[in-house]
Amino acid sequence: MDKSLDEVIATHKSQRRRRPSAKAQILGNTANPATRAAAANATAAKVAAPATSAQPADKIIVSNLPGDVNEVQIKELFHSTIGPLRDVTLHYDSTGKSKGVAAVQFQRKGDGTKAYQQYNNRLIDGS
Repeated sequence: MDKSLDEVIATHKSQRRRRPSAKAQILGNTANPATRAAAANATAAKVAAPATSAQPADKIIVSNLPGDVNEVQIKELFHSTIGPLRDVTLHYDSTGKSKGVAAVQFQRKGDGTKAYQQYNNRLIDGS
């Protein structure tokens, strides 16, 4: 070796390229605010595209349920209006109180999509 350690380190620092961060890989160069806004809009469109795919769903998550709703009531509603169910799971906190969130899994593919279209952002009991 004809170079000192300091010289070797200095040459390797200038030759070494840093890998861009995950954010930079997705958004590109975000130094310019106009570029950053355009990249953010493009990223939002990419993220939203899979959610609107045409694949039929067999599971939905129901949220904002009143605390007094139980699994039997959820089963009755979705079985009578959508179709046969595989499983209904109502989530509870550590004290046993309902969190107001339930996972509903249907037996047939596509019933989840149907339930989503029918009940998304709607009051179920009308109160």
